[in-house]
Amino acid sequence: MPAKPTLLCDDHAQRLVELGERLRKARLRRGLSAAEVAQRAGITRVTLHRAEGGAPAITIGNLVKVLAVLGLDEDIEHLGVDQVMSRKVPDESLPLRRGPRVSRRISVDEYPQLRQIAWHMAPGQALSPDEAFALYERNWRHVDPEAMDSRERALLDQLTATVGHGVLLV
Repeated sequence: MPAKPTLLCDDHAQRLVELGERLRKARLRRGLSAAEVAQRAGITRVTLHRAEGGAPAITIGNLVKVLAVLGLDEDIEHLGVDQVMSRKVPDESLPLRRGPRVSRRISVDEYPQLRQIAWHMAPGQALSPDEAFALYERNWRHVDPEAMDSRERALLDQLTATVGHGVLLV
């Protein structure tokens, strides 16, 4: 089921319709049918029809897939690029982006304090970084920071920096 359409002002809605028309023309110029593009992009023909019609409810991910099939995926690099003359704050002064989030699963059994607060979990189970961080925060009163080995301390520091955005609420 598609997402609920976003209400847009007339100007923004018109821009989406124009973008959809450019996508349709690019597809036709390449001699590709809608079914071919949809199949190559891994989307339904209905989703492609919505993109070509300027529907506001298609995802950016699906738009990128269609652009890639049409050989236009480099166009994405031009979105959001500031003109040098219009910048009020130089790029060097902008805040740095946070580091990458921890994406791997965390084995409860590898960290003694985490194992202690995850007593309800079966041995060998793993948690997402978000789940592990939430367990540490909610059950901090049961954690003995002095008993943490260097690996668990490093894990907690990494979770605090990424999931907790630098804050461990205890």
